[in-house]
Amino acid sequence: MRERHGFAVLLDGHSIASRVPRFFAGRLPDLNLGTNDGASCEPSVQALATDVIATASGFTHVVNGRFKGGYITRRYGRPAHGVHALQLEMAQAGYMDEADPESFDAARAAPLARVLERLAIVLSEWRPSR
Repeated sequence: MRERHGFAVLLDGHSIASRVPRFFAGRLPDLNLGTNDGASCEPSVQALATDVIATASGFTHVVNGRFKGGYITRRYGRPAHGVHALQLEMAQAGYMDEADPESFDAARAAPLARVLERLAIVLSEWRPSR
């Protein structure tokens, strides 16, 4: 993508239980955006993604909280070289019944699907400032 367009935006999505007492106290936010504290993408990319998740009705969010971006975000996010990487860790309670994870509920997942679609569109329409 970078060779073809001069830049690339990588969105690394993950799913996690909303409560993981072994690692975290309490309930995780529904949407956890990580950009390695802004090092893995231009500030405007983080701002666009933050706006999408911050305005997502019915979902809680945090930016660069517990999930600042894992291996993929840190390894490939090189904004100076035209690669902008973000991680989105999604708490399962925001889109599924965690007690019955093998039973897909399209109605429960629909609000998150709309958020993800909006995020993908916004990120695909972004262009570097230079």
